Amino acid sequence: MPLIARKLPAMLRAPFATLPALLVASLLVAGCSSTPDDPTAGWTTDRIYSEARDELNSGGYDKAVPLLEKLEGRAAGTPLAQQAQLDKAYAQYKAGEKAQAIATLDRFMKLHPASPALDYALYLKGLVNFNDNLGMFSWLSQQDLSERDQKAAKDSFESFRELSTRFPESRYTQDARLRMTYIVNSLAQYEVHVARYYFQRGAYVAAIGRAQSALADYQAVPALEEALYILIQSYDALGLTQLRDDTRRIMDASYPQSSLMTHGLKGKKDPWWKLW
Repeated sequence: MPLIARKLPAMLRAPFATLPALLVASLLVAGCSSTPDDPTAGWTTDRIYSEARDELNSGGYDKAVPLLEKLEGRAAGTPLAQQAQLDKAYAQYKAGEKAQAIATLDRFMKLHPASPALDYALYLKGLVNFNDNLGMFSWLSQQDLSERDQKAAKDSFESFRELSTRFPESRYTQDARLRMTYIVNSLAQYEVHVARYYFQRGAYVAAIGRAQSALADYQAVPALEEALYILIQSYDALGLTQLRDDTRRIMDASYPQSSLMTHGLKGKKDPWWKLW
């Protein structure tokens, strides 16, 4: 320890010379023992888990995470450690730490591919990304969706799809399937909204491309009515009368009571998601 003092510059060593040797020694020792005490050092794993659950139930997610991390380490190799991982992912999700939650769940599924809780892990992963998916409706605040990424929605769908395929009898599967339907409708509406964005700005070729993508990629979703309308109007604007008439026949057969053909986009009914 004295070596540290000798290495200090002269102007910093000078004050030490005026202090009693015992006080200098105590200061140096105090500086070397700055590691904070671990309040859980003497706790059992059951107590750590109980405290973590109390934090989760009271909404103290940021306090629950470090407790669950300690529990995961101390109960390594036991079912309690697996539970700690899942609870930590949930706490991270609820705390808004979505990237960390996904990383925790991916690690859980890699380490425990045969876990009886694998269905829950897939469901929770879908939920984490599903919340991101709701952000697609920020276009209500006039954002340009042509530059937005829908990866989170698609990742959510894949997690729910894997859950429903591998665990059809799981308690989480019914809700997962409902959310899958919602995501498909959302993604189709996203494509059509971008098509409308281009159409209203006179970019008819781009509008046609996005509307055709919606029609090709999705079936039996509410957004396809508007996709057909945008195609008809875009073909008409470009003078493509044969394509316009062919698409109009499809529109009349599929949506004979469509208000779009009589009132245009201004007469469009409330979108499907307002009823969700």
